[in-house]
Amino acid sequence: MSLSQSKLAIIGMGNVGCALAHHLTIGNLCDELVLIDRLQQKAWAEAEDLKHSLGFSENRMSIYAGDYSDCKDADIVVLSVAAPYVDGNTRLDMLDKATRIVQDIVPQVMQSGFAGIFIVITNPVDALTYLVHKLSGLPAHRVIGTGTSLDSARLRHFLADTMGVDPRSVEAMCLGEHGDSQMIPWSQVTVGAKKFSQILHDNPERLKGIDIHKVQQEISQIAYQIVRSKGATNFGISAVAARMVKAIVRDGNIVMPASVMLNGEYGESDVYAGVPAVITCNGIKELVTYHLDEHELAEFKQSLALLKRVNQQMMASLNQEEACQ
Repeated sequence: MSLSQSKLAIIGMGNVGCALAHHLTIGNLCDELVLIDRLQQKAWAEAEDLKHSLGFSENRMSIYAGDYSDCKDADIVVLSVAAPYVDGNTRLDMLDKATRIVQDIVPQVMQSGFAGIFIVITNPVDALTYLVHKLSGLPAHRVIGTGTSLDSARLRHFLADTMGVDPRSVEAMCLGEHGDSQMIPWSQVTVGAKKFSQILHDNPERLKGIDIHKVQQEISQIAYQIVRSKGATNFGISAVAARMVKAIVRDGNIVMPASVMLNGEYGESDVYAGVPAVITCNGIKELVTYHLDEHELAEFKQSLALLKRVNQQMMASLNQEEACQ
């Protein structure tokens, strides 16, 4: 059932955090919204600006700037903090700085008594969602990353534009890392419930310009192009997080890609990666497991292997730091 009264905290009021707060406000997706940032005056200013916008709506949300103690009775805490992006770096290159930020924040949130659901946006999102799970001690189904949701949206729009159809007619998801090793399971892509492979076969002239190998590369790289041009991606990813929030507070039981813990699916475990999952008021209800062909499964496992190596290096580094203290 949906949450009768919902409280949500956003930590990190940069481009993404502010865009998410705006999504939640205009969508009336919670009753109480707490904005938290290391720059307290910034959080206060954003909260005041959002409150003023309520004068032109029937929304009666309570919006205010707060601190980690305000997470105590929150249903959802969203991590939208970010390490500075350096041109030419990949998301994984941001890991060391982002790890330190998350390592500082999560224990303070948990000390407040928080027992809700974490949504992690911070990149590299798969590794950091794994880290939040480990640091928080919360069950894996209550720690969710945005994963490959935005990549999947980009893929659907690309295919829809190419074919001249509405993106809502396209079913397509990217799997694995939210990063350069992600893959597209083309055997699962459909348009109007028709398999994409059959569409290619039936329309060789109309779709002769599509190179599926180049599509995967373009989808994984487009974020870097956006960041170089405008400094950040914020509208797309905040829409993803808002959709996850809506699924939780309204017990949506929707299927969407998310960074979630694998527990034997595809023969893998103890790794967070982007796969389709059912999201409810309790977090992740179940995963949707695709029947991948041999080549796709190998690609997916290659991405998982990369994420596992990153997790092992990250946790080893943290353990070493603790041993030296």
